[in-house]
Amino acid sequence: MTQAYVHGYDPKEQTRLQDQAMTLVDLLHSDTAYPPGSQILEAGCGVGAQTVTLARNSPRASIVAMDISETSLAEARHRVMLEGLTNVRFQRGDILDLPFDPGSFDHVFVCFVLEHLKEPGLALQNLKACLRPGGTITVIEGDHGSAFFHPDSDAARAAIRSLVELQARTGGNALIGRSLYPLLRRAGYRQISVSPRTVYADAGKPEMVDGFTKRTFTAMIEGARQSAIREGIVEPAVFDRGVRDLYRTAERDGTFCYTFFKAVGTA
Repeated sequence: MTQAYVHGYDPKEQTRLQDQAMTLVDLLHSDTAYPPGSQILEAGCGVGAQTVTLARNSPRASIVAMDISETSLAEARHRVMLEGLTNVRFQRGDILDLPFDPGSFDHVFVCFVLEHLKEPGLALQNLKACLRPGGTITVIEGDHGSAFFHPDSDAARAAIRSLVELQARTGGNALIGRSLYPLLRRAGYRQISVSPRTVYADAGKPEMVDGFTKRTFTAMIEGARQSAIREGIVEPAVFDRGVRDLYRTAERDGTFCYTFFKAVGTA
């Protein structure tokens, strides 16, 4: 997996990932738990934003958290250590060149990874090979085309599209959530189920407005400003107005809606 992570590795992005994980923990992970003694691979663990929840939800399972970035792995190790979790070990590895024997794991967990890959189907095939027969894969991805908000704004939509285009130019797909079923099916998985996980934020849900509308989604779009403008994807004035309009949806009369997709398949 040689392409760059489109959001970068600076401390602001690490904070955004943690904010996202904490805000969405129940929505995305409340139904993810593995039996005692299970061997779990978290492929693309990043800074450990999801790893902590996985380890807490399955305290008697053994988790291998893998990532290609040593910088991210160092942050993930630190986070897990601070939480006092002992059922995780870390390994550097490439999802397209896995360092594991066939059938090494009972379950695989992949969250917000496929969107960054040029060959997500190949990654899913590789992960299937390291699952024992009957093992499962859980995949969670977003879909930036699912964002709806009030007040509506052409500039905000242009800013979102600029990140979608930027990610496409690096070989990724920010709309991949809608494609999980066919991707898993073509990779050879069986008994596939996909469930939409919709975030809705308004003034009656201030924690979601702050944690998701402001600090997760809009912060993500805002972080793409320099790259999107440098690539000539969007005019600076349009992008800046779009970001202001996204923050406007976090005011008392605003609303914001976004859908993640969670898929489970059997090897």
